[in-house]
Amino acid sequence: MNYDQNDDCWYKLGIIGGTFDPIHFGHLISAETVREKLKLEQIIFIPAGKPPHKTDKKITDSQHRYNMVVKAVEDNPFFAVSDLEIKREGFSYTVDTISYFKSILPQDTELFFIVGSDAILELHTWKEPERLLTLCQFVVMTRPGYQNNELFSLVDKYNQNKFVKGIKIVEVPYIEISSTLIRNRVKNGLSITYLVPEKVEKYIREHGLYL
Repeated sequence: MNYDQNDDCWYKLGIIGGTFDPIHFGHLISAETVREKLKLEQIIFIPAGKPPHKTDKKITDSQHRYNMVVKAVEDNPFFAVSDLEIKREGFSYTVDTISYFKSILPQDTELFFIVGSDAILELHTWKEPERLLTLCQFVVMTRPGYQNNELFSLVDKYNQNKFVKGIKIVEVPYIEISSTLIRNRVKNGLSITYLVPEKVEKYIREHGLYL
């Protein structure tokens, strides 16, 4: 770990969760942009096991989703993957995940939880949102030119609480790719080349996913 005297801590670690069904270049480009802008030493991708907000949706087996994330990031030394949530029984709650990392990492590690703008607007529906905001900094990804007064007002409100670690808004490139688009294209026999890493595309084909 290299210490920069201009930083507030010894190690800056990003955590990004999601179903990743499947992971695609939009996820990877956004994560890399955040890593560079905030000078994070590493970002850990955490595929969700049983997301509490998606109980009404069919989700691909967690092991397949985990394997695809591993394939997608294995050549990037700044990216890593954790199977913490897919091994946990019951629902995957962010506050439990962050609490776990806080318990095993050195005290001077600074945690950044990376989310999309929609997630922060729904934060009040999460498990123990107030405690979560005291455990790590949130990074809200927005696209260029994004304007949402509700979001900006909410972020300002949260940041006024002295117990909150802080919420940063980071602009990332707008990549018009979604996991839903990829699943539909596979189902309809269309190409997903240039939408996902080659290794992920090969994995999808080999295991007959999304057909």
